Amino acid sequence: MMATALTADAPTDPLDAFRAEARDWLEQHFPKALAHKDGGMSAVEGPHDPTPDEAAWTKAMGEKGWGVPTWPAQYGGGGLSRAEARVLQEEMARIGAWNPIGGMGVMMFGPTLLEYGTEAQKQEHIPAIARGEVRWCQGYSEPGAGSDLASLQTFAEDKGDHYVVNGQKTWTSGGQWADKCFALVRTDKTKKHEGISFLLIDMDAPGVEVKPIRLISGSSPFCETFFTDVKVPKENLVGREGEGWTIGKRLLQHERSSLSGGGGSAGRLLAGKPLSEIAKAYRGTDEQGRIADPDLRTRIIRHEMDVRAFVLTLRRAAAEAKSNQGPSAATSIMKNVGARITQDRAELAIEIMGMNGLGWEGEGFTDDELAQTRTWLWGKAVSIYGGSSEIQNNIVAKRILGMLDHQ
Repeated sequence: MMATALTADAPTDPLDAFRAEARDWLEQHFPKALAHKDGGMSAVEGPHDPTPDEAAWTKAMGEKGWGVPTWPAQYGGGGLSRAEARVLQEEMARIGAWNPIGGMGVMMFGPTLLEYGTEAQKQEHIPAIARGEVRWCQGYSEPGAGSDLASLQTFAEDKGDHYVVNGQKTWTSGGQWADKCFALVRTDKTKKHEGISFLLIDMDAPGVEVKPIRLISGSSPFCETFFTDVKVPKENLVGREGEGWTIGKRLLQHERSSLSGGGGSAGRLLAGKPLSEIAKAYRGTDEQGRIADPDLRTRIIRHEMDVRAFVLTLRRAAAEAKSNQGPSAATSIMKNVGARITQDRAELAIEIMGMNGLGWEGEGFTDDELAQTRTWLWGKAVSIYGGSSEIQNNIVAKRILGMLDHQ
């Protein structure tokens, strides 16, 4: 048999072949007008009417499964390896492309359901998440159960083939726009942690009432959510009764992984407009084409080094998580570091823009400048939500360093 000679440009490494495939697909499907304009689904921003380009991009990514690239293909995911997903992220960052499919269904609930859900639950919920068709919200915190979440009192009473849920949740991110809620509820009042179960609730079910919480900025991304005699089918119980605390903690690890950058935030950090370009536009350049202010130039370089070191660490952690069957308590470290880097970037951008970075409204500011102001203010919360930095430090001390309180 005569051997077939390889052409000079034929990729021989499987990842090189996939990179060529991804680059070609993105060239065909990503609208260039959307480059560097992150319009992905947010859990705390209301839905907007998509432009034709945005609708086409979402549809293409949903059908390809690349909105959730490593999820199993049988549920609508991309079925990619982590290495392939990393290549895809790099190729998207190269052209300023962003993932239009996100929200709590992707970053938190979906990975948890893939691990703990029944086959029927996966078939019912995962494909719609992968296509970006359903918005999920989280029913965890309560007025009397924040950091001590296990003190929650929302009660699901067993009525045979269904539960009747009564109680209140607060800080329900995007609750007024969500289709469904994954919630921790109490099914046994005689036990604290072992009396908690994980339940899926339709937000349009009779008895569900949502009241947005108005913030000082004028926006209302969070809500109080009230459940009054809400009927929930038994089929909506994830895991067994009493397993909610275990499942809920696992979900929080996925959340912290996403908030730290493991779910795509790191890719957006790399895909966003570099601070160096912003600085050159607002602060000017020297005769060598460098940022004119040498101190600012040094701090931007240090920040970019932090970002790249962080991304590499996330990749290593992701590889370790795969071998260890999922994220670990190390996500608490990543969450804290990711919060600091996010806040540092916003502070630097505001400093670079000067007065132009402090506008709230008016014709004297560009859309990018107004967006940067809101990004800066929003970023103050990243060290609080998903578990405050203090809570993460406690987890690191106890579960990683083995430090115990001495009474």
